[in-house]
Amino acid sequence: MPMDHPPGRTPARVKDRPTWLISRTFARSSGLLAAGFESYGRGLRSYHYRLLAALDEWGPASQADLGRGTGIDRSDVTAALSELESRRLVERSVDPGHRRRNIVTITPAGAERLRELDTVIDGIQEQVLKPLTHAQRRQSQALRVSACPVPARAGEIGVGGTAEGDARARQRTVPTRRTSSETTAHYL
Repeated sequence: MPMDHPPGRTPARVKDRPTWLISRTFARSSGLLAAGFESYGRGLRSYHYRLLAALDEWGPASQADLGRGTGIDRSDVTAALSELESRRLVERSVDPGHRRRNIVTITPAGAERLRELDTVIDGIQEQVLKPLTHAQRRQSQALRVSACPVPARAGEIGVGGTAEGDARARQRTVPTRRTSSETTAHYL
């Protein structure tokens, strides 16, 4: 006969494991990001923000470089840039040195929208870290940076122990497109 278990109960051997705690934190922050962009993003999502931020910081870039630099899959970059372009937040032009490559540039309207989204993101960051004191926030950030090394380049061995294992791990974390305006991952 099955027993009723209290909701939200986590097995003791799981509840204090770093991977469990990190995944719970990720789920909470993802939910807050999705809700924040739903309420205040005017149709934009966190992946749009990452693309605008990259263009603002790095200057004009190819679509492929944007995908690699922001962790967004190439097909998702194309769709997201089309959305940004339709709103006149970015411009794409053919690279004269490589006719098959597009160079993307943020527009003045895109830079202004990015600054507006910075405020949304700042509010979400505050919500995520609300349970912590300022000292705990600094310590938590330092620990996350230490625990999250730079991903290995092709052929290098990184966290997973093998270049192949690291590549498989990265493939699992890249967002995939469900519809033209929604991805499965909301990280920032």
